Formats: sequence, structure tokens, C-alpha cells
Amino acid sequence: MLRTANIGVCDIREAAARERAASTAGNRPLFYFRFGVDQALPQERRTPVTPSSSSRYHRRRSSGSRDERYRSDVHTEAVQAALAKHKERKMAVPMPSKRRSLVVQTSMDAYTPPDTSSGSEDEGSVQGDSQGTPTSSQGSINMEHWISQAIHGSTTSTTSSSSTQSGGSGAAHRLADVMAQTHIENHSAPPDVTTYTSEHSIQVERPQGSTARVAPKYGNAELMETGDVQQPDPNQPKPEGAQMLAMRGEQLGVVTNWPPSLEAALQRWGTISPKAPCLTTMDTNGKPLYILTYGKLWTRSMKVAYNILHKLGTKQEPMVRPGDRVTLVFPNNDPAAFMVAFYGCLLAEVVPVPIEVPLTRKDAGSQQIGFLLGSCGVTVALTSDACHKGLPKSPTGEIPQFKGWPKLLWFVTESKHLSKPPRDWFPHIKDANNDTAYIEYKTCKDGSVLGVTVTRIALLTHCQALTQACGYTEAETIVNVLDFKKDVGLWHGILTSVMNMMHVISIPYSLMKVNPLSWIQKVCQYKAKVACVKSRDMHWALVAHRDQRDINLSSLRMLIVADGANPWSISSCDAFLNVFQSKGLRQEVICPCASSPEALTVAIRRPTDDSNQPPGRGVLSMHGLTYGVIRVDSEEKLSVLTVQDVGLVMPGAIMCSVKPDGIPQLCKTDEIGELCVCAIATGTSYYGLSGMTKNTFEVFPMTSSGGPITEYPFIRTGLLGFIGPGGLVFVIGKMDGLMVVSGRRHNADDIVATALAVEPMKFVYRGRIAVFSVSVLHDERIVIVAEQRPDSTEEDSFQWMSRVLQAIDSIHQVGVYCLALVPANTLPKTPLGGIHLSETKQLFLEGSLHPCNVLMCPHTCVTNLPKPRQKQPEIGPASVMVGNLVSGKRIAQASGRDLGQIEDNDQARKFLFLSEVLQWRAQTTPDHVLYTLLNCRGTIANSLTCVQLHKRAEKIAVMLMERGHLQDGDHVALVYPPGIDLIAAFYGCLYAGCVPITVRPPHPQNIATTLPTVKMIVEVSRSACLMTTQLICKLLRSREAAAAVDVRTWPPVLDTDDLPKKRPAQIYKPSNPETLAYLDFSVSTTGMLAGVKMSHAATSAFCRSIKLQCELYPSREVAICLDPYCGLGFVLWCLCSVYSGHQSILIPPSELETNPALWLLAVSQYKVRDTFCSYSVMELCTKGLGSQTESLKARGLDLSRVRTCVVVAEERPRIALTQSFSKLFKDLGLHPRAVSTSLGCRVNLAICLQGTSGPDPTTVYVDMRALRHDRVRLVERGSPHSLPLMESGKILPGVRIIIANPETKGPLGDSHLGEIWVHSTHNASGYFTIYGDESLQSDHFNSRLSFGDTQTIWARTGYLGFLRRTELTDANGERHDALYVVGALDEAMELRGMRYHPIDIETSVIRAHKSITECAVFTWTNLLVVVVELDGSEQEALDLVPLVTNVVLEEHYLIVGVVVVVDIGVIPINSRGEKQRMHLRDGFLADQLDPIYVAYNM
Repeated sequence: MLRTANIGVCDIREAAARERAASTAGNRPLFYFRFGVDQALPQERRTPVTPSSSSRYHRRRSSGSRDERYRSDVHTEAVQAALAKHKERKMAVPMPSKRRSLVVQTSMDAYTPPDTSSGSEDEGSVQGDSQGTPTSSQGSINMEHWISQAIHGSTTSTTSSSSTQSGGSGAAHRLADVMAQTHIENHSAPPDVTTYTSEHSIQVERPQGSTARVAPKYGNAELMETGDVQQPDPNQPKPEGAQMLAMRGEQLGVVTNWPPSLEAALQRWGTISPKAPCLTTMDTNGKPLYILTYGKLWTRSMKVAYNILHKLGTKQEPMVRPGDRVTLVFPNNDPAAFMVAFYGCLLAEVVPVPIEVPLTRKDAGSQQIGFLLGSCGVTVALTSDACHKGLPKSPTGEIPQFKGWPKLLWFVTESKHLSKPPRDWFPHIKDANNDTAYIEYKTCKDGSVLGVTVTRIALLTHCQALTQACGYTEAETIVNVLDFKKDVGLWHGILTSVMNMMHVISIPYSLMKVNPLSWIQKVCQYKAKVACVKSRDMHWALVAHRDQRDINLSSLRMLIVADGANPWSISSCDAFLNVFQSKGLRQEVICPCASSPEALTVAIRRPTDDSNQPPGRGVLSMHGLTYGVIRVDSEEKLSVLTVQDVGLVMPGAIMCSVKPDGIPQLCKTDEIGELCVCAIATGTSYYGLSGMTKNTFEVFPMTSSGGPITEYPFIRTGLLGFIGPGGLVFVIGKMDGLMVVSGRRHNADDIVATALAVEPMKFVYRGRIAVFSVSVLHDERIVIVAEQRPDSTEEDSFQWMSRVLQAIDSIHQVGVYCLALVPANTLPKTPLGGIHLSETKQLFLEGSLHPCNVLMCPHTCVTNLPKPRQKQPEIGPASVMVGNLVSGKRIAQASGRDLGQIEDNDQARKFLFLSEVLQWRAQTTPDHVLYTLLNCRGTIANSLTCVQLHKRAEKIAVMLMERGHLQDGDHVALVYPPGIDLIAAFYGCLYAGCVPITVRPPHPQNIATTLPTVKMIVEVSRSACLMTTQLICKLLRSREAAAAVDVRTWPPVLDTDDLPKKRPAQIYKPSNPETLAYLDFSVSTTGMLAGVKMSHAATSAFCRSIKLQCELYPSREVAICLDPYCGLGFVLWCLCSVYSGHQSILIPPSELETNPALWLLAVSQYKVRDTFCSYSVMELCTKGLGSQTESLKARGLDLSRVRTCVVVAEERPRIALTQSFSKLFKDLGLHPRAVSTSLGCRVNLAICLQGTSGPDPTTVYVDMRALRHDRVRLVERGSPHSLPLMESGKILPGVRIIIANPETKGPLGDSHLGEIWVHSTHNASGYFTIYGDESLQSDHFNSRLSFGDTQTIWARTGYLGFLRRTELTDANGERHDALYVVGALDEAMELRGMRYHPIDIETSVIRAHKSITECAVFTWTNLLVVVVELDGSEQEALDLVPLVTNVVLEEHYLIVGVVVVVDIGVIPINSRGEKQRMHLRDGFLADQLDPIYVAYNM
């Protein structure tokens, strides 16, 4: 026995030689290929198969509690043992929380189990599921109950650690601790393993260190790429054998009476033995429905051939000529009609393309079949009467065109519908040649459908090879359970049978569903010699079998197992033999075979007469297989795969295995490769696809020296395996099921098997599990989707999911990326009822799978993230500066025009105070209109001339002094809606010497949340009195207000609708320009309320700077659609017109809610050249007017006069919004260069503002990965990871800017991201706070650089940005410096040592799915939390979890910790349209968001 760890080639060759010498029985070497296991088992443990143990065996089988299709018993034990390792640990992962409406309470009565009766490639189970079968009586059900009690009675299940329904902080806090140890723990003890385990029981020992994954090493983090180039594990097994030799099958012996073609064989039997039975079909009761004789087959096929050629189209223009393709559409229960049509096509020399019956217009995958038919040029479909009647019809009785299908003529082939051929007409029967005989369809991994062409000579040679390999003789009876339209069922049951005049008993799938034993009964009844089945059919027979005394299988000489190449078929074969040995079944009868659409039959085990020769099997290390290496393993190990041989190479063929990817190089003897075959009996091409054909059908395997092994091409079979001792072929998987994760190969079938071994029947439907891989962040990630039973609870399902993760982790040492459960019966089906894998994957990727449970594990399975950035020891600012100078980089600084050098005849400059400017204007231009207020209809609601404003302000000053008894310097809160009153009240305060504070009034519909902010500003600003309108006065004293705040503590409230009639004795004039003019209060995006002090000098300088930048004069008109409460919005609304004398057209943004076109219509009507708005206004126009541009054009809207449209903002420019706005209104004359943005902040209310002169705003593209490291790297538009940034307008006159390192306060070079510092005469003079903690904030207003120019006093803006010198020239002829804002320092998140800006992650997330309308992210205990607003049904909520996780990983290299799905409008937004992420975070932690779903990624 070979005990070596790897099979050296010499051993195999010598052993094979010895065996051949000793061999007496036919072709099959007598080699017990058990890779040295059997000897290792102690003798007494190998129990002989006694009747009692076998009966115990099928008793357990009948419970249907396990899926034999996929499971080797060793595997189940392994899974249970692996789970036992986790037994002690309690589950520490918070369960996802769902809104109640999402937890579907299904009544079990109304529920139909899904059709798991899948007949597809390898799906299936009987009638629902665990109900057993109609033939097994109630006993089996009680039995199942008893067994489940025995297995699971001992388990004490504890509840999950968090079953909160609403989700939020409870579970959230626990999650934080778990994340630290990211190992998936479990909350229930695994079942006690007391079940029977095939012939040899196995002691389950966990191999030491099998899960110890080697931590991957990463590439250089400086490259800022992902560490996707993982260093190979130094301990990984490598192939060590010699290069393999190609294996030649036996000679294809030509027997003298073999026919020259298949049609010739049909003609021969049809004429000399017309009464011989060819095919017997069964009805659903198992009674023979119809016997087709060879005579009938011959005459009917001739009739079909004649009608195809002569009765379609006209005599001159026949529709079908020899060589044309026609499709065959026949149901699975009518093999006779199919057979007649197929041979009719062969006789007519047209090419049949058999396909499944399309049931609906939208069958999964049916569109792809349509593409195949289209590319084959099919115009005619042959079908049976019954099938034709069953096809979907339009109201007129026409068969509709199926999606993606060509237009077809449907032609019924029943004899009664056909004309009789003339006596003198005979089909032309030639010898087999290279013409195409038929096309078999094949579905690829990605769902596309290809047609494999098989020539007439290949067809004949294949039949000959099968006849020789299987030893078929004339008039043998063969029972066929397989699909007769393709693959093994077609080759044996339709083609080879006719060559040998055999009798086929065809068992339809519908009969198998009703009576799974039917095929065994037919074998007995007809004394059949051969049966063609799949392991599924053997499994069903076991489940249904109770001691049926009349069963006798001794007539069988060959039981062909069509899916013998599936690694999991071995357990079905073993179990079947175990039970039916006592019924006359001999071990050597079981003949697994391997096949593929391209290479037809690849290998088949030959039937022998020698019962002493056990089958070959190998017990291979799963770990070795993942590296493509064969390592013998003892069955004691958990991670093993037991495989059986699929016999020898076909007669007349040569086989070798080549490396699966790259050059087709021969494998070594201990290496897994793709099997390749060189023979006549194979497919020849993919129809119409020459490129793909070349890669598959024309492969020349190379030796290590680089030469081809033969001059004949080989064909790739799509099967992975190796050729073992004695030429036995072993298959361990399919290329299509291969998933390469971190350089290791895993087979989808193996993963399915492991998942099913975790008590599957309770929670998910057997045979309804899909496993596939998706590519995320440069690697494949494993996704498992299963159908959940309607009766399993949330907690059960979650528990099952976490156990599946553990089992796969233990056995395959690979992490699962996503596990999703969907409601029963919702996965897309193949025509035979199996899961349509590619369609399922497609639904998953586009977010339309609608799972009811999702568990994502990115933390455990994404191991190729870039290395976290290590902060280098800080280099001193001096070194940085010297470094910049040496490398020729400029220090990043810039300034606007110098105020001192600008010559302007500005009369207002004579005055130090705005109050003086207003008095001067009231005297010199009393009737000049300064302000016009529009209402929602676009008509003038109110206007103010210079003198009207002056007089009104005087009256208010009197009121403040007399009624309010205020002293100069007292603070007054102005609570007004946007309008004229606010302006008058402001100047009234200045005239009285008071300090005004503008405050947004509470929202009448939302007093509870808006009034407390008003109250807070009034208190923090220490307002001595509050001025407002009569309406708001009432609101402040209302019952709702009393419920929200303590109304007794308001300062005196003055109502300005009723003003005194007299003028003040004198107007106050401040003694010093540095005294306070007004306070500017605003709430930042982080939720902080901050008030800044604006002196008279700063206010006047500010107004002058704007006047110069925008060239404002009394003759100009400016339209303003902004909130007038803080920042630049307030200055433009209230102050600029008085200073510059231009007319301001005021449009309150709230009016746009009723009339979105109001602002643009006003701009057009007043022929305005300059206008200012906010992002909220721009968004409202873009969304609200998107479809109305035509009607607006008709109304005469014309924006061609606009030269500047400035968005007033305190954030990074929203480039997507400004671009879509420009694009949308381009047709209405808006110049795309007119739209720009400004930048303001707390320390300086306007740093940049696009003026009338100077270059247009520029856009650059920067590398997002470099930005995370605070570096600026410019890239081309459209390059990966590029981020577009728009310049924030031009730097205002009198403003200087420098970019400084926020930590060291050193100046930075051009290529660095740093904090924007500003020096200007209109900087605010400090924060106004009540608590006196100004020392903390003082450096915001007076900071000095730590190096370089250490004298200048700068204000820190709190924004990160960079400067770039452009090629453009400024108005003064200098090169223009552009300032780009990246984001607020407060908002930036430090994750993995890198700096991330929330907006970038949010932009990616919003793009991930059409139903995500808004998104906000924040961090919490080092976890990234993503909150998305869902615009769609709650069923879609869980679709978003994987998509959000994927996109953030892909684009930002970050793992999302928590995904929260909420309703629209939950993410709070402030008046400037900025997201309030900190408020959201507080709401999340306080559990106030009422989320639809909260997913905690593991």
C-alpha cells in the first residue's frame, strides 16, 4: 500500500505494471486504490454489513434528514466535530435587527413548499422535503421524529445575545467588543453525533493547527494600492511528482457488422426487425404508455424528414435546406416524439438543436437560449401536439415571441399532421462524414448559452466507443432515468441504443417524483441489463425504500452513474450498494462515468465479472486540493475529500491533464489539472464562436521542455482531476464550480456539501442552496444563498447561518463573505427545477434578490486590505519647508487683490460704519430702490427705497430705547422670516447702538424641534430683548411652544408691526470701528452652535471686498435666493445693497417649495446678471424642474444674461449637482461657466467668491488614495480612484491664504493637503460664548506659523484643502492660484491610519443601488457605520447590505461595520442643505432612528 504523503510517479507506474501483469480480467487493472487508509483502521472497527446494520441504515435514510446527493458520511462527521469545537463558546455577535413589518409571519397552512423536485444537473429531493415519500408510510415520519429527538434532544439552545427588534445601541455596544476578536462564535451546542457512519466508523480528531491561517503579508503600503499581491504561504504544498504521461485508451476495435452511420443502423433495424421494441414510455402511474418499435421509428422519421424538406415554405423557396439548424422543443415525458423528430432531422440532413420547453416568457435563462437559437439561424421549431397546446398563447392564438428569441415557425411532428412521402422518395443515407449531426446546448458559469457542434463521424465513433466500453449487445434492455435531450441520457438512451437495436425503458421525471422506486421496479420487471441514473435517483430510492421483497437487481450488469464525476456521488453509490447488495446488486455493477458537453463521455468505469475487485478511491487532503496538489490523507482528518474513480479513458482516446490556467502545460503526477482528451468522438466547436472554440477545442498540451506532446489537438473537458494508478481517472470538481480565493481553489459543490451537513432540514430546503463567488477588492469572495423554510424563526436562521460559517471555516479554511437566506421558492429556477446559478448571482449583484436574512463577514474574510498607515515620527516643519524648497515645490500660499492698490471712486469708503452709509444714501438718493421682495407668484410683495429703510430703522431705534429700555451695546435677537422686516430691524439696532443677532424663526409645523434652537441662540447670545412680527409673537406664546420650552424665561418680546411714530433724538455712532457690529450664530455640521463677533471695521471691509469682486454699483440688480440668517447669506441679504447701492431682488427659498421655477423666472424677468443661491435651492430646481424645461422655454424663461450664478456654501463644492444644474438649464441659455461656488466658514464668512472678472473656475482630478495620506496627486479625468474637485471661487480682495499642517502648524508645499489658514481685514474677531472657554478656541482666530513667516496672525478655517497655481492669468496679469476645498477637519474620519471624508464614501454608496436616495456615514468605536435611506419597499432593505459593503471595500478599502437602512427623511439636514452626521450618530446610539434593518457585519 502506498503510505507516502504524495504519490511519487515511480510508485504508481511500478504498481500499475505489477497489477497489469497480475491482471486476468479484461481491461480494468486490479488495483485497490485506497491511498493507504484501510490498513490503518483497527480490524475490529470494520463492521461487516449485516442485515441489521443495513436496516438501521435505511431507517435513518428514510427520515430524509440528510442530502446524500452531496454528502459523504465522513463529511457529516467532520462538520459536526468542527462545530463541537465551538460548542463551549457562546454566540457573541448581535443579531441583525429588523422592523416588525419585515419579519414575515407565514401561516403554514397557506404555504406550499417550493418545488425542490429539481431535475436539473444535480438538484433534487422528493415531494417537498422531509415528508418522506408517498410510498413510505407514517412510520417513517415518526421515525424521523424519533431520530431528531435522539440527535437534537441533548442540545440546550441558549438565546441569542441580542434579539432587540428595533436595533441600535444595545446590540451595538456588544458588537464593539466582538469586533475586536472577529471570530464567529456560536450560541448553541452542536448535536450529539450518534448517527451511523457508513462501513467504517471514524474517530473524529481535529487536525492540530488546521485553521491557523497564515497571515498574509502585504505589498508596500506606500504604493497605497491594496495588498492584493499576497506573498505565497511558505508552507503551502507544492507538486513534487514527475511530469505525467498522456494516458491512451484501448484500441477502438472495429466490429465487422457495425453500421457505417447511425441512419444506416436505423434503416437496417427498421427493415429487418420492424417489430423489435425500441422505446417504451411510462405514464405517471408507472404503466407502459406506448411502445415505439424500430419499424415505426424508421417510417415516422422518414415522414418527418420528408415534411421538413418539402412541406415548409414553397417548392422554389423551401424554408429548411440540408445543413440548416432547427430546434427541437419536446417535454420530458415524451421521449418517443423527440426520438422520431431527432432521427427525422438526421435523415433530412438538417441539424437538430434540442432545448427545454419554455414555460413562460420570462424563464430564467430562456433569453440566453434565444440568443443561441438566433446565432444558429434557427427559424423552425419542431414540437409535439401536447407541447404545442401547452405553450403560452396570445389572445389571437399565436405563440408569442419569447424574450430574446428569433421569430420561429412552430411545426408539429405527430404523424397525423404530416403528409405521406411519395413511394419513390427515400432519404439519402450516406456514410458518417464531417457534417454537423446535432448541436447540444451548454450553460456557462456566467449564464450564457453555447452550442457544441457534434459531427456525424464523432456521433458514430462515440456510439462505437460506448458500445465497446459498456459491452452493449443487440436487444439488451436499458432503463433510462436521465434527460434524453442531452448528455448521458441522449448518448445512451437515444443514440447508442439504436446502433445496437436495444430496448430503452424511459422513466419520466414526473413518475420519479410520484414514485422514486419506479426505476428499480422497471429494472426488475424488464430484467434490464443496464440502467442510467444520477446519484440523486439512487438517493431517492434509498429514502423511499422499505423492505420490498420482490426487488431483485441481479439482472443488472451495469448501473451507469451519470454524475459520478461529482465528488459527492460516492456516498450515494456506497449507501445504495449497502442497502441493495442483499437484493442481488453486485458491487462491480456500479459504473460512475464522467462527461462534458465538449468532450462527450470522458471516462467510464467498465463493468467486470470479477466481484473481488473493489473500486478505486482516494482520500485526499482538502487543504492540498486547494493548492491543486494531491496529498493522501487518512480518513481520521476532518478536512478530506473521498473520491471514487470514474474508470478508464475511452476506447480510441488519449487523455492528459494540464494546468487550469495559463499555457496548457502537462501537470505533474501529484497535481490537479483540467482533463483534456484527444479523440474523434468529441464535439468540434462552439457554434459560431471561433475564438472560444480555439481556446477549448484546439489545445496543444506542452511538456516542461516546451514542445507539444502530439500534433493532434486536445479538447478541454471542463473537469478538474488527475489520472491515478493503473490509468484510473479521478475527477474532483468542475472548472465552472471553481472559486479561487486568495490563491487557493475551492469547489462550489464542496462548500454546498459542508453547508448541508449543518442540520439543514430544519432551516433551509435541501437542494436549494447556491454557492458562487463575486469579485470584490481584487479577490474572489464566496457567497452562499439558500432558501429558508417559512416556519424557521429569525433566531434559528441566524444561528444556522453562524454555524455554517464555522463549519466552512474549519473544514475548508476559507471565510464566507456573505450568507443570504431568501424566502422559499424565490430563487430563479432552471427548466428542470434546479437553481439557476448565474441568474441568482446576477440578482445578488444588482440588488434584486430580496433576502429575508443576510450575514456579511467582511472582517473575517477580507485579508488583502492595504496595511494601515503608520504615522511616521513627525518631521519638524523646518525640515518640511527645506524639503519643499529643495524639491522645487512652492510653499502653498495665495492672496486676492490688494485692497490698498485698488483705485475706485467708492463714496462709501468715506464712512467707517454701515449706519452712516445708509444715512448718506437716504439723503443723496432717497428714492433709489435697494430691496425688492418677491412672493411665491413672482410678484413684488414689498420693496424698500433708501429713505424708507432709513425712516423705518429710526422708528425701530426709538422703540428699542423707549419700550425696550435698552442701552447701547445690548444684544437684540431678531426672529423674522426672510424679508424686508429683518433688514429694517437690523439697521434699527445699529441706529440704537444695539448688537443684532439674526435668528431663524421656529417652523409652525415643527415647533417641538425648531423652537429649542431659537431659545438656545437667544440665551447663548445673552439677548436683552427679542424683536419679531405679530404672527411669530403669538407662536412663541402658543400652547405648543410651552410644551417645547419654558416660555416664562423669554426676554421681553417686541412686536415691530406696531411702531412708534417719532424719530430718535440722535442716531448712535460707535466710538471705535473695532466695536461689535453684530453677532453671527450658526450650527455647524457637527451639531455645534457657534457665534462669531463681527466688528464694524470687519463688516465694512467685507462689504467692500464683495463690491469689488462682483463689481456692484447702484445701477446693478442682483437676485438672492438664500436664507438670511448667517454667513455670506446674511451679508448679501442685509448689508451689501446698503454699502454698494445696488438693488437686491430677494426670493425667500421657502417660496420655491410651492413654485420651484420662482427663482429662475425672476432672474429671467429682471434680466439679472448676478445671482446667489444655496445648494438646497439648486437641488430643488434640478429635481423639480427636470421635466419642465420645454414648458419653461415656452413661458419665455431666458438665462442667457446670467454671468455669475454663485452657490453660497461652507463645504466642498458639490460638483455633481452644479454640473447637472448647468446641463439641465443649458437649453434655456445658461452658460455652463456661469455656475460657481463660494467658500465661507466661521472665522471668515467669505474667503472665496467667483467675481465677474478673472478666469473661470477650474476642475482638477486628484487621486483619492493619495488624499487619504494627505497628499495631492493630480490624475487624468476618468482614471481609477479619481475624485473631481472644483475650485471654490476666486480669493476675495484683501484675503491671504496659506496651507498649514494642522498638527505641527508648519507651512506646507503645493502637493500637500493641509488646513486652510486665512488672514484678512474681514476676519471675525473671535467666538462669542457664554462659558468663557475661549482659550480653547483662541487659536482659531489668532494662530501663528511655527516656522517661516511667524509674525502674521492667521485664522484657522477648520477646512482641509490645497492650492494649485494654474496656467490661467488673473485680472492683474499674475498667474492664478486656485483654492480647492476637500472637507471639514471636524468631519474627517481617521480609519486605519488614513483620513477619509464622509462625502466620498457617501457618494460611492448612493451609486450602489437605485433605491438608495441618501446616505450618511460616521464612525463609532473604530467601526464605520453607514446609514442609507431606502426609497422602495422594505423587502429591498436587505439587498442593500452586500452592495453597500462591496462598494466601500472596492472604492475605499474600508470594511463597513454596521449598515443601517432607514426611511426617507431620517438623515437630518440643516438649513444650508448639509448633513448633520453627529445628530444622526446620537440618534443611532440612542436607538431613535426606527430603522428598517440593522446589519452588523462580522
